[in-house]
Amino acid sequence: MAYDGTRSPLLDLPGAVAGDGIDAPVAAHYGSFTTEQRTLARGDGFVDLSHRGVVRIAGPDRLTWLHSLTTQHLTELAPGRPTATLVLSPQGHVEHALLGSDDGEAFLAHVEPGRAADLVSWLERMRFLTQVEVTDVTAELAVAWRPARVEPSVPYSGYDLVPRAELTRYAEAAGPACGLWAYEALRIERGEPRWGLDTDERTIPNEAGWIGSAVHLDKGCYRGQETVARVHTLGRPPRRLTMLHLDGSDPVLPPVGAAIRVRGADAAARPVGTVGTSARHHELGPIGLALLKRNVAVDAELEVDSPHGPIPAVQEVLVDPEVGLHVRPDLRG
Repeated sequence: MAYDGTRSPLLDLPGAVAGDGIDAPVAAHYGSFTTEQRTLARGDGFVDLSHRGVVRIAGPDRLTWLHSLTTQHLTELAPGRPTATLVLSPQGHVEHALLGSDDGEAFLAHVEPGRAADLVSWLERMRFLTQVEVTDVTAELAVAWRPARVEPSVPYSGYDLVPRAELTRYAEAAGPACGLWAYEALRIERGEPRWGLDTDERTIPNEAGWIGSAVHLDKGCYRGQETVARVHTLGRPPRRLTMLHLDGSDPVLPPVGAAIRVRGADAAARPVGTVGTSARHHELGPIGLALLKRNVAVDAELEVDSPHGPIPAVQEVLVDPEVGLHVRPDLRG
């Protein structure tokens, strides 16, 4: 039976308030997202991410097969080691983003809510004669995140896969429960984008800060590699992920997709980027991730479109607009 997006049982915990949009099946907070952030920041508690999709890839060829299809070096992945990898289009655009680990028998990947079926369908078309089995196990396994499980030197660590039927028992042992708003604020602070929210259909890995964390530059060929390599060694990313520090006087955070303009420019000026996810951080105030055109000066003051009027914002660089220049080989000799 496929997971149908049913609300998490942890929404029945005291004080739970459901999230919005694709995050509606889990709790946004349990009464105080600021207190919950501080709990997570000191290494305690857990976050219910049980609305994320889970895909199981089993079989003796699974790691070599995934290695050939995706951006990460997986042939020597140690059991239990967390990793991130991407599926790219032939043009290098990100089509799927996977987080997960191998348990010695299967690679268990988790993806954004509602995306597991599309990933399974694509992987099935790539099987050919490979000895692998691909299964959507979202109905069986739920995702949670615990700061106590984070390995500082390992990007995208800290996740647990919990039998869905035991989620309430897990919460009792791993508590206190902290909501998605607290998790999102800390994720944005780390500069980790969510695929489909902080990215769009044109995003290439170089723009979103995935080089190194989800893209291994010293591995064999994979679909879309030419674009990644060309931008990394010879060019500059067309856009760049940045963290925005938003003016806190507006009580409403900007919606995903809100246009960004250079502050002081004509109101009719063309946007220079768009906002992705945003949150209220317990120390930094309102922050968000955004994709900006590469040629926007890193010290330019910005404004974000809002129903309540433009929201002033300043930048914190996550992706260097000149990153390609730092590794560009000398081709003159």
